[in-house]
Amino acid sequence: MSHAIHAHELTKVYKVTEREAGMAAALRSLVRRRTEEVRAVDGISFDLAPGEVVGFLGPNGAGKTTTLKMLSGLLHPTSGEATVLGFTPYRRQRDFLRQITLVMGQRNQLVWDIPAIDSFELNRAVYRLAPADYRRTLDELTELLDLGPLLRKPVRNLSLGERMKCEIAAALLHRPQVVFLDEPTIGLDVTMQRRIRAFFADYNRRFGATILLTSHYMNDVEALCRRVIVIHEGTLLFDGDLAALLARFSSHKTIVVQLETCPEKLEGYGEVVACEDGLVTLRVPKAETSRTTARLLADLPVIDLTVEDPPIEEVIERVFAQESE
Repeated sequence: MSHAIHAHELTKVYKVTEREAGMAAALRSLVRRRTEEVRAVDGISFDLAPGEVVGFLGPNGAGKTTTLKMLSGLLHPTSGEATVLGFTPYRRQRDFLRQITLVMGQRNQLVWDIPAIDSFELNRAVYRLAPADYRRTLDELTELLDLGPLLRKPVRNLSLGERMKCEIAAALLHRPQVVFLDEPTIGLDVTMQRRIRAFFADYNRRFGATILLTSHYMNDVEALCRRVIVIHEGTLLFDGDLAALLARFSSHKTIVVQLETCPEKLEGYGEVVACEDGLVTLRVPKAETSRTTARLLADLPVIDLTVEDPPIEEVIERVFAQESE
């Protein structure tokens, strides 16, 4: 199998009913409804190799979640085709469902009023896991996610981070080979985000799972993905290496300089982004980076200096801006 995930001209169109406000408009709509087509996903194509971890990026409403739902079989595409592990997702075949999972940071699958371990037992029965295999996988997940103290508490008594760890464990008990992650770290604190990212990196290494990740936290993408796919208004804008995205759409570098105090005049070195307590952030053209760095070191009492690529959020915004233009 050359591709774990294959999408070709994948399209999803919704028909949305519209009407004016008021009782008269409501009565007219009973006889003649006015509808508008909304193209949530508009002919996107891409392939993921087995074991690949890919970031799936775009603003709210870009079509990311709709695409994941089509690939996981929750939605039937309007046109185009998709295969996952050689299966057609919307047919929802048992062998397909046993090999994939969808983790949505804003959706719960655990039963609210019972301990998480009972929901795990339910999943064991649904997936018909052998008791020995279930116990072995649960022990591994418990160790990786530090679930020991949480398993016997009612889900309603868990914090958001604790609940998310249990949700992830429930989704992976059957050891899926394809994992769709839709905002898995949303709402979590920085420490918990880091632990979740580390867990999925380890899961990918251990089991060779293919992972398609959507996230608004660019740290998730930087930590897990070498390749990114960017979509906007349902269409594909970019598909390639993360480094290539930065090189293609970023014409500037960020220079961070630590000084004793903030000098009065820094504009001659570049665009001053911030200056506080002696920590100066400058935005300079790539071609000027070396010359500007040398000038800073020669002219100012520099304590420390680093040169960085711009934040990915800034690069993504530039992608969207160029598309709009």
